[in-house]
Amino acid sequence: MELGDDTKTEDLGCPRYPSPGRRLLNVGIMFLRYSRMGVLACAVFLLFALAQCAGAQTRIDLDQAIQLALTNNHALQATRTLILQNQAQEVTANLRPNPTLNFDTQYFPIFTPEDFTEDNLDTVQEFDLGVGYLFERGHKRQRRLKAAQDQTAVTRAQVEDAERTLTFNVAQQFIAVLLAESTLQFAEQDLKGFQQTVDLAQTQYTSGYISEGDYLKIKLQLLQFQTDVSSSRLAKVQALAALRQSLGYDAVPADYDVIGDLSYVPVKQQLEDLEAEALKDRPDLRASELGITSAQSQIMLAKANGKQDVSAGFTYTHTAGENSSGISVSIPLALFDRNQGEIARTRYALTQAQQTERAASDQVLSDLTDAYNALRSNDEVVHLYTSGYLKQAQDSRDISQYAYKRGAASLLDFLDAERSYRAVQLAYRQALSSYMTSLEQLKEAVGTRNLP
Repeated sequence: MELGDDTKTEDLGCPRYPSPGRRLLNVGIMFLRYSRMGVLACAVFLLFALAQCAGAQTRIDLDQAIQLALTNNHALQATRTLILQNQAQEVTANLRPNPTLNFDTQYFPIFTPEDFTEDNLDTVQEFDLGVGYLFERGHKRQRRLKAAQDQTAVTRAQVEDAERTLTFNVAQQFIAVLLAESTLQFAEQDLKGFQQTVDLAQTQYTSGYISEGDYLKIKLQLLQFQTDVSSSRLAKVQALAALRQSLGYDAVPADYDVIGDLSYVPVKQQLEDLEAEALKDRPDLRASELGITSAQSQIMLAKANGKQDVSAGFTYTHTAGENSSGISVSIPLALFDRNQGEIARTRYALTQAQQTERAASDQVLSDLTDAYNALRSNDEVVHLYTSGYLKQAQDSRDISQYAYKRGAASLLDFLDAERSYRAVQLAYRQALSSYMTSLEQLKEAVGTRNLP
């Protein structure tokens, strides 16, 4: 791979997303390739670009956050090992029985060492050497393998369901960071605007235009704005820490940040269309359906285990100078134990799997109905704010501020309008956050991030 490739620039220390330092580094590489600049000048340029790239803050969007979590989340990695464990059990299930080797001897002259002679070995001692093998009947090995493979399929679907849950949790935490960031930006902007009001009030108080009581009321109100900024900063730090835990602490640096804004994305699909998609894509429902197949394989295995296996052997015998051989075959008589209990248990397990599948189907439809109606409810709330309440709150604040500065409105009216404006803005941001969260919940309920 050449030096100018994106992957190679990542190896040089650049983040995996666009940054000014990375773009500068790529420009330097192009200069090094195609220009006639001196080698020393190119080297200096590249070192400067690398320094810019190393100093760039890591910023990730929602898709990158989800991918990082799916790759680095330790709990998910631990869950994925279940697939490997099941695949190892497939190897065990497909193994054949080991043959047996038997040897015995009699009249061994252990207490009379002088009898250790070739003549004594040939005429006095007796020994047997045999080989045996267990022949499985009823296709036991094939049934074991099929049951193990079906269980692996169930586990794989369960891991996909764990990925679905993790994806929703990451998206929810990512939206919490966006909400904290938006609230912080608004709080800082609001503090800056109200600081100008405080400065004006101080000038008016100095000139005797307003009383000391009114000035102190305005000054004390500034404390609320400052507290909002501090609380918003703490909320963002906590939201980033929670998101980093889901991503994996080693996946991003400590000073990372996110890219994105609170936004409204309308959903046009009807509930019936989403139900069909959910019944097809939900991995937990697919796991329960595969559980029925696995239960059927267990029944076949239990029936195969009820078949009696045949043991066969070949024996070579040496007795008093004579050599002979023998063949033995044995099979248990299935008079009492025909594996009846295990066969009955697996049949009940099949009934359990069928009921579990129906319960999972009901759960899918219930989750989808709840998520869809929550999305529509939050959609209505967002439209209430955008249809006029946001503008009305801002106009009310601006009018009260204008009137108060010119003596046409009281201080209490101005402060009340300011509080109402701040409350409406914060509630609107919370409504957007709730809508985005309910949209992610709907995607989780359907089982796909690409809604039809």
